[in-house]
Amino acid sequence: MEFIEKIVSTLSGIVWGAPMLILLVGTGLYLTIILKGMQFWALPHAMKLIFHKEHDGEGEISHFAALMTALAATVGIGNIVGVATAISLGGPGAVFWMWMTGLVGMATKYSEAVLAVKYRQHSHHHGFKGGPMYYLTYGLNMPKLGLAFALFTALAAFGIGNMTQANAVATILETQMSVPTWVTGVVLLTLTAVVILGGIKSIGRFTSFLVPFMILVYVTVSLIILFMNLDKLPHAFSLIFYHAFNPIAAGGGFIGATMAAAIRYGVARGVFSNESGLGSAPIAAAAAKTNDPVRQALVSMTQTFIDTLVVCSMTALIILISPFWQEGVSPGLLTMKSFELYLGSFGTIVVVISTVLFAYSTILGWSYYGEKAFEYLLGERFIRLYRVLFIAGVMVGSMMKLEFVWNFSDLMNGMMAIPNLVALLLLSKVIASESKRYFESLK
Repeated sequence: MEFIEKIVSTLSGIVWGAPMLILLVGTGLYLTIILKGMQFWALPHAMKLIFHKEHDGEGEISHFAALMTALAATVGIGNIVGVATAISLGGPGAVFWMWMTGLVGMATKYSEAVLAVKYRQHSHHHGFKGGPMYYLTYGLNMPKLGLAFALFTALAAFGIGNMTQANAVATILETQMSVPTWVTGVVLLTLTAVVILGGIKSIGRFTSFLVPFMILVYVTVSLIILFMNLDKLPHAFSLIFYHAFNPIAAGGGFIGATMAAAIRYGVARGVFSNESGLGSAPIAAAAAKTNDPVRQALVSMTQTFIDTLVVCSMTALIILISPFWQEGVSPGLLTMKSFELYLGSFGTIVVVISTVLFAYSTILGWSYYGEKAFEYLLGERFIRLYRVLFIAGVMVGSMMKLEFVWNFSDLMNGMMAIPNLVALLLLSKVIASESKRYFESLK
């Protein structure tokens, strides 16, 4: 087992090395250029479309529900621990590169959703099905790459989207509130079963309530802390912009970071947080009730904006106005201690509750991604079996140590990205032409 763990860890390091990060950001940059910076000038229009209902469109859930399902999967513990990790290893400059990743990632997320809706297929009993496996198959005639994507997604869903999230909830409740892990497992299993056994409509309804609530609470509390410390914000921003291009020396418990480290960890954590380029979110976008792929794609684009440029930014600024990031505090505790510094025990409670809700929402979002990948591989008759296995995985994750599962999940996420990025690049003309048609029709 040790040998297998070492192989998986090594492969994960290779897959998530510099070439992958360059490919992810490079694809986003290329799409930004051919779309003429659309994510910047079309963002206000995209925000309006979030609440727009298409009564004559085909699909199962609204634009809003599709967005909330995708946000449920991406707004997770990466927004709390992932940002802290980026700053701990890459310094304040990592936040700048995380922002850059988010900005070009909006074009990637938009493009994925355009293709997902354009090439989605009717399902006999479950509405629409779509995502990279379908636009690889029907858009590029590359069914083998579609199968590969579906396999990697199905495996990743049980890891990064299930057991690791359940484990994070069980661990924080045990350490902060002395709740036995098996109790957390039973409660999480029950709550997950109640929602996902009803399929995408049930998931969409629940996440439409849960996700806005959890994001609103986290951002509101974060803004309160930032308003209490307005005088410290200019220094925090100067650290971010200066150290994006200049190394930061070691000091206190901080080991220092080069510019290369700032870029590496900022890009890596940004990608892990918003998942732009991985190909997961377009699976939810394909279920949206719409008769125009661009309309849903614009809504999907706002997901990256909310996740990285809003939620992650809140976490980053609060960490940087506190002294702990320079004192060697572990990433797992850094956000909590920063909130605690300004709000006392209430700050701890906010981070604990946010971690629980963020992780639980990720389980719900990824349950649907995994289900659609499983359906593509084995057919619709096995969907109920998948749901039962996924629910059981929550209990397993709550009670086990999962270092191997984390590494395996990272590897599967990386392998998902490769066929998806191939499709985005090869179908970029389709994305551009669909976009041109839509915006010309608005005129």
